[in-house]
Amino acid sequence: MSTTDGIPAAPVRAAVRVSERTRLGLGVTGAAVGLGIAGDLLLRSAPWGLNLVLWTAALVMAIAALQRWAQADDVAVGWMPLALAAAVLVAWRDSPTLKALDLAALGIILGLAMFRARGGEVRLAGLAHHAIGVAASAGDAAVGAASLLFRDVRWSEVRTDGAARHGVSVVRGAALAVPLLLVFGTLLAAADARFERLLGGLRVDAPLLVGHVLFALLVAWIAGGILRTMTLGGERPGPPVRRPDALALGIVEVGMVLGLLNLLFLAFVIVQVPYFFGTAQAVMQPGTTTFSQYARRGFFELVTVAGMVLPLLLAADWLLRRERPGHERVFRVLAGAQVALLFVIMGSALHRMRLYQGAYGLTELRLYTTAFMLWLGVVFAWFGWTVLRGRRERFAWGALTTALEVLVLLHVVNPDGMIVRVNAARADAPLRFDAPYAASLSADAVPPLLAALPAVRPELRCAAAGRLLARWDRTDGDWRSWSVSRARARAAVSRHRARLQGMTPCPLPVNTARRRPAAPVAASADVAAAPAVTVTPVDVPVTASVAAPASPSLPEVAAAPPADEPQARRAP
Repeated sequence: MSTTDGIPAAPVRAAVRVSERTRLGLGVTGAAVGLGIAGDLLLRSAPWGLNLVLWTAALVMAIAALQRWAQADDVAVGWMPLALAAAVLVAWRDSPTLKALDLAALGIILGLAMFRARGGEVRLAGLAHHAIGVAASAGDAAVGAASLLFRDVRWSEVRTDGAARHGVSVVRGAALAVPLLLVFGTLLAAADARFERLLGGLRVDAPLLVGHVLFALLVAWIAGGILRTMTLGGERPGPPVRRPDALALGIVEVGMVLGLLNLLFLAFVIVQVPYFFGTAQAVMQPGTTTFSQYARRGFFELVTVAGMVLPLLLAADWLLRRERPGHERVFRVLAGAQVALLFVIMGSALHRMRLYQGAYGLTELRLYTTAFMLWLGVVFAWFGWTVLRGRRERFAWGALTTALEVLVLLHVVNPDGMIVRVNAARADAPLRFDAPYAASLSADAVPPLLAALPAVRPELRCAAAGRLLARWDRTDGDWRSWSVSRARARAAVSRHRARLQGMTPCPLPVNTARRRPAAPVAASADVAAAPAVTVTPVDVPVTASVAAPASPSLPEVAAAPPADEPQARRAP
């Protein structure tokens, strides 16, 4: 150590070059912080719409920029347009059910993209492999930020680099100074009015500020996990899930299970043949169930059966021990027979729902369950084309693709608008169309409901018009929750504001009893002298009868809903 005039010189710390992984980790951290701030500014407004599109676009751009900087393998970049498309679907329709499905699709797409970035195979992998990959991706999003901060970024390198050290010091100083400035600034502004005006009326709502900070940190934490996996890569995916030998089943066990189930399905088909494609009159023969129970209850039981058969057949194919080539042929015959019988049962279920909808109208649950049944039919056909032909590895990707296609088709069909159109077009719509229920649906139902209101009964038309005006005749909506359907609903209500206001206030009920007004009460001095007089109110009933239009296509039992279902919205 050198000395100057006998005074020892300060030790010189050897400069350590910052590694490329540390630099990239700092870049990922900065991008995650930016996404956290953007998430707090955008995603705190509900329902999600344009805000989710903007945030997802920022995430996609951050992934593309970081991957280009790191010169990483871009095998997962092709998934980013799919993620952005799923976010765009959220800003298209306003139905809460569709938005929930869109968010689920976005999560699955991001999960599979992260799985692919770790080197996993997506197109040629089984359902278990996909499920494990998505679960592992969710784990990376939850804890990946910790690995980023404490393993990828080597802070010892940052402390020895001049520029990086100063940058970290600035961030640390700002983190310490900003809370103190807010606290002391608020106290000083409260102490002097002129100083408060100088600061622009500074007021700090501590709970609100803490909520903003926590939400931004949560979004930044999740974004950091996603960015780390997409850029730096995570743990390598494990090997494909293989069947343990202890769980293997022979053809005898599998054949007995499938064979007995086939006999059960065949017996059900034979017993139900008169009702599969029969009319409502055939259903309502003496000794049979009621029409509502037949159509409603039977449909959901059959949907449950169809939903349980698919995992059963996949599990049987996975557990089967193929000791001889003939075992594979026996399994294909039994599984193919079960799929064929199931198609007949599914046809019966759809027929039941068609009868029920024809009698009582359409609701969200009926529509989405029918769509699920149709998707199951496509999946079973794909099962026969892949699994039963020895190409099981292609089944999962095809099932996922068809699910996304059905989701897009639902957006095109517009379920809430379809519910209003179908119910308003029924022959008994002037008497039974539930306009208040239609007005309680999302913005997707507003344009067709406005077209159907003139033919609705006055009291129901008034209630629906008031609800439409209260929900959509306003311009103070948050732009972050903008969606195509919400914008169209507001524009349509604005155009028909005068007509809707003319439908309100609601008229008095028709069967209101009218009472004779009571005699005026005399002064207190006269009351004692006057004899007691008893006033008996007389009820004057007022009745009104409305003739229902003839509906030859509906069964007689459907002229009025069941006692437990006074309105269409109360039935599933």
